[in-house]
Amino acid sequence: MARKPARPPARAASNGRRPNDDIGEEMRLQLYRSQFRLRQAEQRAYDLFLQNLVKGTSHLSLGQEAIAAGFACAMKKGDLSFCTYRGHAHTLARGVPVEQVLGELMQRDNGLMRGKGGSMHLTSAEHGVMGSYAIIGAHLPIACGAALRAQYRGDKDVSVCFFGDGTTNIGAFHEALNFAAVWKLPVIFVCENNLYMEYTPIADVTAVPSPAGDRASAYGLEKIVIDGNDADVVYRTAQTAFAKARAGKGPSLIECMTYRHSGHSRADPAKYRPEGELDKWKERDPIKVYRERLRQFGIGDEVIAQIDADVKRRVDEATEKCKAAPPPSLDLLTTDVYADGGFAWRN
Repeated sequence: MARKPARPPARAASNGRRPNDDIGEEMRLQLYRSQFRLRQAEQRAYDLFLQNLVKGTSHLSLGQEAIAAGFACAMKKGDLSFCTYRGHAHTLARGVPVEQVLGELMQRDNGLMRGKGGSMHLTSAEHGVMGSYAIIGAHLPIACGAALRAQYRGDKDVSVCFFGDGTTNIGAFHEALNFAAVWKLPVIFVCENNLYMEYTPIADVTAVPSPAGDRASAYGLEKIVIDGNDADVVYRTAQTAFAKARAGKGPSLIECMTYRHSGHSRADPAKYRPEGELDKWKERDPIKVYRERLRQFGIGDEVIAQIDADVKRRVDEATEKCKAAPPPSLDLLTTDVYADGGFAWRN
């Protein structure tokens, strides 16, 4: 039997009233700029791939920008992000320059790791990005380790671990949740539920409707399932979770409902999706949603257009710098491979 197209979360009723503005214009503009920057950078990565300037494959977050932007804007300096192979957006949201991300994807010497890591291994300790992990679920216990360090030392930073819906069926997910709950660790687990675990609908292989939310009670945690395409909702939920973690009250598990506009990777045409499903979700495109939100709060189209133009210019400039950058030198092959940074000690 053919599956019915999944529908995005319904827009909350306004009851004709202006919602209480607890976020403020400055933060809203920051949330919008971040989302639009992520969209433009990811779209540019897609274009560069089609030009054969990005080798191998890549996993884009087109359509999921509100989650990365919402959490990053709620973070404080020193908080740590742990990402999956779909980590470009989270890396950029923490403030890593577009040039360094695109340069890494293009295997150029100006890349974040000088072209040595590639699309799936973006890392910047300077910005609190503690790695993108290609092994499903591998980073959840590592995030717990970072949180245990903060707890032991009395530090106030919080670790945030992003993962896809498919990770909820991995043993490391349950082990990490149990460990974090028992020790009341300052860690936030964020499930980006885009309905598909690679090519398989998560609903077809999971015993509960909400793969993350419905498992929270097993670890004494609150069920939290939110609209992951609304940056305001994500931001507010993140703030609450951060406050809980910093107060020593333990972890949170947050399931963000979203949808990727493209396939699992650049090698995936996504023909397994029911007809009309993508169109339905694009009605709740996070960029479209947030532009309308800005207008609701009296921010004019000219301000939005100015942000758009500035972001596009910066992405264009970053692209040209990456195209002009040289590939990494051959001596990089033996750098940071052994403890002393080289291989000379073995000879």
